[in-house]
Amino acid sequence: MQITYPRSLTWSIEDYANTIDAELLSRGITHGWLLGESFGSQIAWALLGKSISATGPREKMFSVDGLILAGGFVKHPWKWGPGILRAIGRMAPMWLYGFTLRLYAGYSRFRHRNSPELLDTINEFVDRRTALDREAMRCRLGLLAQFDPRQIARQTKVPVYYIAGLVDPLVPFVLVRRWLRKNCPGYRRGKTFWLADHNVLATVPTGTARVILQWIGDHPCQ
Repeated sequence: MQITYPRSLTWSIEDYANTIDAELLSRGITHGWLLGESFGSQIAWALLGKSISATGPREKMFSVDGLILAGGFVKHPWKWGPGILRAIGRMAPMWLYGFTLRLYAGYSRFRHRNSPELLDTINEFVDRRTALDREAMRCRLGLLAQFDPRQIARQTKVPVYYIAGLVDPLVPFVLVRRWLRKNCPGYRRGKTFWLADHNVLATVPTGTARVILQWIGDHPCQ
């Protein structure tokens, strides 16, 4: 099953979580691990919050067995970071936006030159970046200021792990891990990949997959 973020200017983090929850249940998937990457980590926390607070038969809800964050966060440690990115996106003209996308595509083709399955998705990604998609991206940045999953993290008892790339200018993973160690009862440990960037799952696909499978295997389902 593949999903993508809708070009919505009105959805909340809870709306994303509720839609994914309903889709999983419609396919008979009632429990499993969550892998939250970057902005997706916020939706993962919302799903985990639903799992913590839910009551009733297991088959009528999605139960979270564990959470792995990949370049993700709880509440972003840089209070003004998402807002600054949103302001830049608002002020940048469309031609500059397109130029930046072309630079990103060129970098990605070089960065993922040994991953043909990722190369096939780069053109699709660039082609999808319409003006409406740009506005939806800005709205998602605004959601980061509104949503605060720290209380969910403080109640989390299921295993939580963290994967990061060393070259990550968007998320200060050292601060995120420090907060998790102090405040999240379920936090176990993290892994930093030295040659990876913010998109750690794509830049080190084999290494991250191996670590993820090992962590999940350490906690067999009851």
